[in-house]
Amino acid sequence: MKTLSSFNQKIGIVLIFALFLASMTYAQNGDSTGMENSVLKSIDDPTLQWGPCPPFMPEGCNIAVLHGDPSKDKADVLFRVNGKSSIPNHWHNSAERMVLLSGKMEVTYKGESTSTMKLGNYAFGPAKKPHTAKCVSKEPCVLFIGFNEPVDAFAIEE
Repeated sequence: MKTLSSFNQKIGIVLIFALFLASMTYAQNGDSTGMENSVLKSIDDPTLQWGPCPPFMPEGCNIAVLHGDPSKDKADVLFRVNGKSSIPNHWHNSAERMVLLSGKMEVTYKGESTSTMKLGNYAFGPAKKPHTAKCVSKEPCVLFIGFNEPVDAFAIEE
């Protein structure tokens, strides 16, 4: 009995290793027709399709989708506001991962001190936490924002 059990364990290990090698070979050499394409965009890319922000945002505010579907999880967008624009108090169902790509922006989350984002700065905004912002530069502020949940924004009436 011990010999058969030991033999079965060895066969199992060999099968697992063979499946692992086969999957690695397929991943390296397989057909890529089922894989999505990579994406490379810049903030001045003429193919970006800029759309309007929610109505409570300042005039001239635009959003462009970089990757994903904003009505589903895991979408990346560019958010652009004119220089000297104030973004009213609002919140999102999703956490936000942000990088400032142009301008200079002040961001204030409820209960926290104001932070100033400069070119290339990263910021994380927790889900459902109210916040305001202001593009303090003369030039427009453009933020890359990665959302975990569908893209949304809800004004807070004050």
